[in-house]
Amino acid sequence: MNGNEVLQQFWRRAVQTARLAIGVPDYDTYVRHLRRNHPERAIPSYEEFFHQRQEARYKNGGTRGCC
Repeated sequence: MNGNEVLQQFWRRAVQTARLAIGVPDYDTYVRHLRRNHPERAIPSYEEFFHQRQEARYKNGGTRGCC
């Protein structure tokens, strides 16, 4: 791997980490997961994915069940 590739990989990981830290899910990672582990499932659009993640995060008024 050359220096530019290392920097690009570092940047992608830094962006992914920042998104997860503020609660923004990573669509590309989710798509790779579906293709690898659940090929029978349809791939949602980014908008559908985002809506699903928001609903999952804020269901019950944003409160956690027990913790």
